Amino acid sequence: MSDQFVESFDGTRLFYNPEVSPQDRAVIVIVHGLCEHQGRYDYFAQKMHDAGIGTYRFDHRGHGKSDGECAYLGDFNEILDDTNVIVDRAIAENPDKPVFLFGHSMGGFAVALYGVKYPDKRLAGIICNGGLTADKAGFLNGVPAGLDPHMQLPNELGDGVCSVEEVRDWYVKDPLNRKTFAVGIAYALKDGITWFSGVKQNFAYPALFTHGEKDGIISPADTYELFEKAASKDKQMKIYGGSFHEVINEFCRDEAIADYIAWMNRRIEHA
Repeated sequence: MSDQFVESFDGTRLFYNPEVSPQDRAVIVIVHGLCEHQGRYDYFAQKMHDAGIGTYRFDHRGHGKSDGECAYLGDFNEILDDTNVIVDRAIAENPDKPVFLFGHSMGGFAVALYGVKYPDKRLAGIICNGGLTADKAGFLNGVPAGLDPHMQLPNELGDGVCSVEEVRDWYVKDPLNRKTFAVGIAYALKDGITWFSGVKQNFAYPALFTHGEKDGIISPADTYELFEKAASKDKQMKIYGGSFHEVINEFCRDEAIADYIAWMNRRIEHA
């Protein structure tokens, strides 16, 4: 089957991977992180399908098979508005089913900020794992101001993504993972974090916030702060002891994914 693409708000072609069936009890939009791609969520997506939850996946602009300059954003709103294009499709194509949103790392940044920018969508809940929502670990501090936004920097995330050696090895070898990222994406993320710092109390969707305790890329303190400040009346948080950044690839991945499914199931039942 040939690859599918969808045009985003500005005409950028995004690689698009909807996996849904009429039997689905709900659907979830999956938003990946910096320098990776939607294909790294195959196991996660299969677990969703096994639970009767359809999935919508896509590659961010400049990532994976999508068009765009390598791992570049000109403005943080681009990633929110790209996500919105996929969310709108999921909602339109599933008018009678609960629709959830999941994001990891930079994808966590996207879904958290999305929750404030788009407060009135028909979403049953948002799951944010390891979200870059305050940068208390200083991940972006290594990119000084004043550089050419189109300058490429090396992707050195590999050692910190997961405690599982096989995952780290494949992260480096994966031909669709970006080996570099643009200065502009770091600047856009910084701007987004600054904006979010003044409005995160307006996040009101039902939410599950998760994080790996030993995450050295994005501090669990980001998630603690978001959990504390979010206005959501329905919110939960779980920290996975001993886990690095990617809990859905960690030794506890089945536990984490089962937690996500159980959380969604409770909200599907009451939808």
